[in-house]
Amino acid sequence: MLKDTHAFAVKGTTVNRAANMSRATKASRATNIIRISLGLLLSALMLGGLNVSAQALDSPTQSAQAQNTQVQSAQTASSPDQQAAAQVLDLLNQYSSDADWDKYFALYRKDGIFIGTDASERWGMAEFEHYSRPTKGWRYDLTERHLIQHGDVILFDELLNSPAYGVSRGTGTLIKTDGNWKIAQYHLSFPIPNEIAKQITAEIKAANKQ
Repeated sequence: MLKDTHAFAVKGTTVNRAANMSRATKASRATNIIRISLGLLLSALMLGGLNVSAQALDSPTQSAQAQNTQVQSAQTASSPDQQAAAQVLDLLNQYSSDADWDKYFALYRKDGIFIGTDASERWGMAEFEHYSRPTKGWRYDLTERHLIQHGDVILFDELLNSPAYGVSRGTGTLIKTDGNWKIAQYHLSFPIPNEIAKQITAEIKAANKQ
């Protein structure tokens, strides 16, 4: 104690230099810690702000993507009735390819109508069977199909591919009959590209004059 008071006594005031140095060092360290802490805090706030900004920028895109997914799901979804009607049309193409005429005509209503590619081909079931049964069938592979339901009636249009004729189109109507979907009308046609429509229709006109 004498050593400490003798070395550092000034005008009756005792100052412990070592203690002062220790306090100064501690204060300096505390200041540095505060500065580091503030720096880290500011960095965290900046990073947080960037993340919030990024999320804000991303959210409209993500929302749009979610909406698109919902729209696509709604477009591709079909009711049990539509699925059953689509199966009837799938079987129609299968049975015609197999020339399984009993099963083929069971898919039609008794008062069904088939409209062929020739202008004269508007047949009831008896006429259509008379034409079909002696043949070996025909093949049309589905490319695209659309179904629209109005109660117990479903309208359809489909694009098909035929090995014999290429791109073809089927349109028609199914009616729920005794709990099952039956074809009331089927119309087969060959879509004509606009670029050659006049050429083809001119040939049709010439053929009709003969």
